[in-house]
Amino acid sequence: MSTDIEVSLDRLAKDFRAVVTDAEALLQATAHETGDRAVAARERIVDTLHDAKQRLAQVEQALGAKVKEVARATDDYVHEHPWQAAGVAAGVGFLIGMLISRR
Repeated sequence: MSTDIEVSLDRLAKDFRAVVTDAEALLQATAHETGDRAVAARERIVDTLHDAKQRLAQVEQALGAKVKEVARATDDYVHEHPWQAAGVAAGVGFLIGMLISRR
């Protein structure tokens, strides 16, 4: 389960980086545009992108730490209660099988 979360977070971060890269490319493509409004808009976009990159880095670190913490707690629980964990896994598997077979 935690690997699914990590994969989702990695995809989200990758998509966000792609948006930032595209925005930077757009800024470079419009660099030849002059005028007070164009210059002011580019400056705001650059500032916003810089802030977004910093927030993304902070979120990645925080979520990565949280995912590791949850994975550790799950691992500890499974080691302490193996039969209960196996029963829960079997129950979830059974329910998923029932849902899939209904289609």
